[in-house]
Amino acid sequence: MNIPYLQLLLLGAVAGFTIYLGLPLAFIPRVGKKTKSFLNVFSAGVLIFLLYEIMEEMFEEVGHNYLNLQQGLVSSGELLGQISLIVIGLILGLGGLIVFENKYIAKSKPETQLNRRGSHLALMIAIGIGLHNLGEGLAIGQAFIQGSMGLAFTLVIGFGLHNATEGFGIVAPLSGEKPKLSFIALLGLIGGGPTFLGTMIGSFYASEILEIIFLSIAAGSILYVVVKLLQIEYRVKQYQASLAGALSGFFLAWGSEWIAKAAMHF
Repeated sequence: MNIPYLQLLLLGAVAGFTIYLGLPLAFIPRVGKKTKSFLNVFSAGVLIFLLYEIMEEMFEEVGHNYLNLQQGLVSSGELLGQISLIVIGLILGLGGLIVFENKYIAKSKPETQLNRRGSHLALMIAIGIGLHNLGEGLAIGQAFIQGSMGLAFTLVIGFGLHNATEGFGIVAPLSGEKPKLSFIALLGLIGGGPTFLGTMIGSFYASEILEIIFLSIAAGSILYVVVKLLQIEYRVKQYQASLAGALSGFFLAWGSEWIAKAAMHF
């Protein structure tokens, strides 16, 4: 069974832009310190789950190639090359956001940094999630190019459900800050748009190497943002609210992933 290419692109857009379902959280009018801490670390919880998910997928690929090496199906050079790509991607993801912060955030005035801290965090979270979603889009596109239309549909369902949760994670640091609607729309585009872009790329070019590169870059950038969020909350010292937020974010992301996987079997 085949589906028109335009229909595939529509599916990629649906999978990516369900992220907008979680963005209205940004318009909560006023929040106290405890609620703010809860929401900030809620984002960290969502990101920690995504980091776990990405690393699990990459280690599975490495483990699979290690077994192939034992059977003589791949060379040691190919396995080392795969591991090197993961390390390089992690460094690029971490380094990229460090450069971004130093160039566009650290040089701003202290009062501007304070007023826009939530916006900066939301933007960095959206970048990390966008890189992750690019990998998801590649998977949808590659299912199309391989003729696995059933898999393409189920991936869209799963990623769409998961992206709605990611939307909450992106805008949680903005709660109580009255962000502009245009900025919220931009965050959704940065976070969800790469799913659509990845679908286009994957439908023309299937590459395990490309997927590993984007996933490892995403892992590096997400790791940086998680450390940043936890560093900020450590200074605030709202430990109970922070713990509750981290657990809530992690288990909400895990729950959406579980529901998505269950939906794929129906």
